[in-house]
Amino acid sequence: MRTRTLHYGWIVAAVTFLVLLVGAGVRATPSILIVPWEHEFGWSAATISGAIAVNIFLYGMIGPFAVAVIERFGLRRSVGASLVVLAAGVALTTLMRTPWQMTLLWGVLVGSGTGMLATVLGATVAGRWFTRHRGLVLGVLTASSATGQLVFLPMLASVAVNFGWRAVSLIVAAVALLLIPLVVLLMRDRPSDLGLPRYGDTALHYADPRGGNPARRALSALASGARSRDFWLLSGTFFICGASTNGLIGTHLIPACIDHGIPEVAAAGLLAMMGFCDLIGTTASGWLTDRIDSRKLLAWYYGFRGLSLLFLPYAFNFTFYGLSLFAVFYGLDWIATVPPTVRLAGKAFGEENAAIMFGWIAAAHQIGAASAAWLAGVLRTDTGDYFSAFILAGLLALLAAVMATFIGSGTKRPLVVAPAAAD
Repeated sequence: MRTRTLHYGWIVAAVTFLVLLVGAGVRATPSILIVPWEHEFGWSAATISGAIAVNIFLYGMIGPFAVAVIERFGLRRSVGASLVVLAAGVALTTLMRTPWQMTLLWGVLVGSGTGMLATVLGATVAGRWFTRHRGLVLGVLTASSATGQLVFLPMLASVAVNFGWRAVSLIVAAVALLLIPLVVLLMRDRPSDLGLPRYGDTALHYADPRGGNPARRALSALASGARSRDFWLLSGTFFICGASTNGLIGTHLIPACIDHGIPEVAAAGLLAMMGFCDLIGTTASGWLTDRIDSRKLLAWYYGFRGLSLLFLPYAFNFTFYGLSLFAVFYGLDWIATVPPTVRLAGKAFGEENAAIMFGWIAAAHQIGAASAAWLAGVLRTDTGDYFSAFILAGLLALLAAVMATFIGSGTKRPLVVAPAAAD
């Protein structure tokens, strides 16, 4: 009688979940530090939002290059090095005194480190290790970014209030360092390295080794994708996705709550509630992606998100209960868009290229997020509130719902993405 053993892919997925959880928690940390930085340094919301925008921009733009680096150097070395950079960048922020130092550390260094630990890492692991339940695994890994807020933000908000923002930076840096031994011991590059097929396959899958320059590989993929209408539709909808999630709500909901008299810790609890709801919603989205047309899923997700954002400015009139209602409905599809977007990228460009093409699509997501983070800060500085920022994001989400219905229409076969030549 054959004994059923745990496929090693589940161990790799579990380690990846923890890495993505910490990376997302670090990336979201500035949202609870905006007000403390305003009070200590006298910086405006627009100035601080500019540094956060750089962070978010690099968080996305590093993505496609991160996939190429992983293809060249492997998961373990790439993820371990990224955690070192991330921990160093966060720890050094305790010494900053000027806006340019904030932009260099929280913007450039931390943004680059978290960019290697973004959703493209989850897409790479799901594609390499799973055939069966791939959408579900990707949904769970994607949901880890929301879970990072669930785990970190309320606790870190309390630390910021009681011990100061520098204590927050040191705690986050220590958590990143603690993950490095786990990655070194348990992370593996591909199932074939262990003599295993992907989960759901019966035969070993040997991918062609990716030599040469990772940057050239990433840019070659962008050049190929730019010739596809689906690439621009996927990138356009994901641009709006970023603008309406971590760029706006993830960065500015806590300051908006403080503007309406809601304490910082309670406001962080709202983001945590969204994180819990998104853990459910994005996992369910992965399950649905294995069964339902991804275009329909995206249309529904963006439609509900748009309605939620249009309701948000009025939710403050219902005190904390109205915001709780918003948090539940908005949170259920915070990043539920990722599994169907990756599935559509795989159909358009081939499964072997899904991760790197999704990296460029995710870059558009973070460009949208960076734009919204900066613009919302400017609008708050100029008008005194976030009303116009929330309404604009809601209307854009409704536009994305319409755009999603055109993805894949008329596509007959995947676009070939040429590998970069070796140096």
